[in-house]
Amino acid sequence: MEVQEQRHGAVTVIRPVGPLLQEDAVKFRQRLGDVMTRSLGRFVIDASGVAYVDSEGLEVLVQAAEQLSEGGRAMRLSGAPETLREVLDLTGVADRFEHYADVNTAVRSFLS
Repeated sequence: MEVQEQRHGAVTVIRPVGPLLQEDAVKFRQRLGDVMTRSLGRFVIDASGVAYVDSEGLEVLVQAAEQLSEGGRAMRLSGAPETLREVLDLTGVADRFEHYADVNTAVRSFLS
């Protein structure tokens, strides 16, 4: 899995590309931790490149959202494909994320 990072002003956007599976979960967790440490509390995960997520990958996303929330910071999820949205719904964690259709909308949501 490749993990891309961009800055949109004060918002950090992370885009994982490929399936988010157990073997990549540790690497992705570390990358998210690094970015959360450096970010200004405004964080978007562009999930448009995530074809599939297993339980370990899902756990990384949930833990990141909880960690940011506990610190008074926020994470948005954008561009989640149908399969990811179904997994979030079926596991009952969809409500832990603010969902947006695309990165630009998610980034702009921090301005309102």
